[in-house]
Amino acid sequence: MLTALTTVTRAALGAALFLCATVTMTGPAMADAKTDQALIDAAGRGDAGAVRRLLGEGASVAARDGQGRTALLAATHAAPGVGTEAARLLIAAGADVNAKDRIEDSPYLYAAAEGRNDILKMTLAHGADLKSTNRYGGTGLIPAAHHGHPETVRILLGTAIDKDHVNKLGWTALLEAVILGDGGPVHTEIVGELVRAGASVTIADRDGVTPLAHARRRGYAAMAAILEGAGGR
Repeated sequence: MLTALTTVTRAALGAALFLCATVTMTGPAMADAKTDQALIDAAGRGDAGAVRRLLGEGASVAARDGQGRTALLAATHAAPGVGTEAARLLIAAGADVNAKDRIEDSPYLYAAAEGRNDILKMTLAHGADLKSTNRYGGTGLIPAAHHGHPETVRILLGTAIDKDHVNKLGWTALLEAVILGDGGPVHTEIVGELVRAGASVTIADRDGVTPLAHARRRGYAAMAAILEGAGGR
């Protein structure tokens, strides 16, 4: 009887010790996870005050949410201008400007694609990888041209980025500006910026169709004139 009670007592004691150890290990971990998520949420709202406070409380700039986004990427996703100060604080705290989420966006790549120029400049000043590519195999310059962000294009052309990089679709930034643009003043300006920066006007798509041929087919006379003047054919 005594042996049985001793066995039961030992088992109970062991379970209690295990529970205490689990609580000890899990409690702070859960608190840290909540703080980290709160940082990501605050960054996504552009709440610089909350970001500053949470960083002071030890929230990790490397933490990720369910989509694989860091707080810096969440800040970059905020509406234009809203996440700028939060992004500044996060970068100053050591956030990785090249950390990609599950769909291969990074703070640098997303800022370039969506014309978040203030954040883009910060990423360029803090180690943006100009050779990194998005899920379509495009550098930051290609979606910037496609989405119609002339100032973004100018910023990127001022770096060592490959002006003639070809993405998974077989398109360069120049081809995307023509093919996916609307032929209006904004995309025409971008074509001009690319040409003046030395982008090749002769690189064709996978079907052998050049930027000039695409512009002519679409009736984009202003684009065609720029391309012709640069030796397009």
